[in-house]
Amino acid sequence: MNKGLTIFNLSVTSILLIFLLTSYLSREEADKQLVNDAVAEESSNVLLSQQIRSIRLKDHYDFAGERVPIENFDIRERLERELLVNSYWHSSTSLNIKMANRFFEIIEPILEEEGIPDDFKYLAVAESNLRNVTSPAGAKGIWQFLANTGRGYGLEINAEVDERYHYEKATRAACKYIRDYYEEFGSWTLAAAAYNMGGPRLKRFLRDQRADSYYDLNLFEETNRYVFRIIAFKEIMENPREYGFLIEDEDMYPPFNNVKWVDINEPISNLGDFATEHSISYRMLKVYNPWLISGSLNNVRGKNYQIKVPVQEGYLEEEMGE
Repeated sequence: MNKGLTIFNLSVTSILLIFLLTSYLSREEADKQLVNDAVAEESSNVLLSQQIRSIRLKDHYDFAGERVPIENFDIRERLERELLVNSYWHSSTSLNIKMANRFFEIIEPILEEEGIPDDFKYLAVAESNLRNVTSPAGAKGIWQFLANTGRGYGLEINAEVDERYHYEKATRAACKYIRDYYEEFGSWTLAAAAYNMGGPRLKRFLRDQRADSYYDLNLFEETNRYVFRIIAFKEIMENPREYGFLIEDEDMYPPFNNVKWVDINEPISNLGDFATEHSISYRMLKVYNPWLISGSLNNVRGKNYQIKVPVQEGYLEEEMGE
């Protein structure tokens, strides 16, 4: 009798436990389903699906052969800021990578000829995104020369010609400008900072703060970020796939390679006529020669200019046959 009662009690207890466990699991599944439904509803409202990750900084960075003291937390955070900003500024950085394929072919050999470290091509990226833009202060071209500074380094600037927009001549002028600052400060990093803020102000900051390194200076916001921005451009543009930029060779902007140089030492009353004579459009004449800022070239002094003209397919064969 007692044994039978015990078996009965155990059976009832087991049934109750099974019921409770089943109820709990059902409730848990229901809760999970509610969460899944909420996530699904939230996902349906997401307009852009992407993964945003932090950046694992490397152990070594340098600019123009000068080491970045990355072991300093302040330096690491300032560099990480520029890497993050430009890694996730997708359209701008993608265009910079594509534009570099065109303009680095012009800039790199000139830097080498002038004895300026190759890393300074990224200074042009930081200055202008490799575009002939005009700053609020009036600086122009891919190297962002102010008029007085440009003239001081041999660039012609008037109503018809602005050589701040001349890719080759402006690059040579920038090299001389950078070299002057390097000779003054004895550091390529400080030369880059001076390019941004001006030599006299940089010298004053170095003196007042008892510093001899860019990384020890406390500057105003723009120049505080400037060299780090250059280093970030260098890092991303040299390793685009590591930062998610999958731009194929065929998607790059082509260099201005297939051109002829036309020597001009006489006035051109209408550049549209000049373009027609050379079988190109007025627009293409300006694309290749943005330094021609007017519709004419009076050239009253008989100066020799070289105008870049894109070569049409078959042009070379025709020239050789003449």
